[in-house]
Amino acid sequence: MPAREITSLEELQSLVGQEVATGEWFEVTQDRINLFAEATGDHQWIHLDTERAKTESPYGTTIAHGFLTLSLLSHLIAQTAQIKFPVKMGINYGLNKVRFISAVPAGARIRPRLTLQNLEEVPGGRQLTWAVTIEREGGDKPACVAEWLVRYYV
Repeated sequence: MPAREITSLEELQSLVGQEVATGEWFEVTQDRINLFAEATGDHQWIHLDTERAKTESPYGTTIAHGFLTLSLLSHLIAQTAQIKFPVKMGINYGLNKVRFISAVPAGARIRPRLTLQNLEEVPGGRQLTWAVTIEREGGDKPACVAEWLVRYYV
C-alpha cells in the first residue's frame, strides 16, 4: 500500500481528529536488534542471547528494545503518510508521552496507525501532534503508543 499523500495545508487541517493512515507490516529482525544494541550500548541478554531467552525469558525468545521500536517511528511514518506540499524542512520536535505496552519478539512484524491529534501554527511553520499506535501482528495489545510532535517549516 503506498503512503497517503497529503497535498495541501487545507487537507492537513481537515484531518485533525481523524485516523490518517495505517502502515505496512515491518519485520523487526534479530539482526536489527543486534545492530541497535551495538549503536546504543544496551546489551541486556533479553535482547541478544537467543539461547538464554528460550529458557529464561517469559517470551521464549529475544525481544526488541523498546527504544528500538520508538526509533523506527520516522521510518515507519515516512512509509505511511507524506507531506507533499512545499515545505523547507521537517524536524522531529519531540514526544509528549510514550508507553511500551507489549514486547516485540525478534521476527515479529509491526505497523503504525496514525491519528492527527492537533495542528498548530508555530513561528515559520506548523506543528503536528501525531497519536501513533505501533501494532504487533497477532498481538492483543499495541507494542507502543506515543504522542509525537513534528514541525514543518514553510
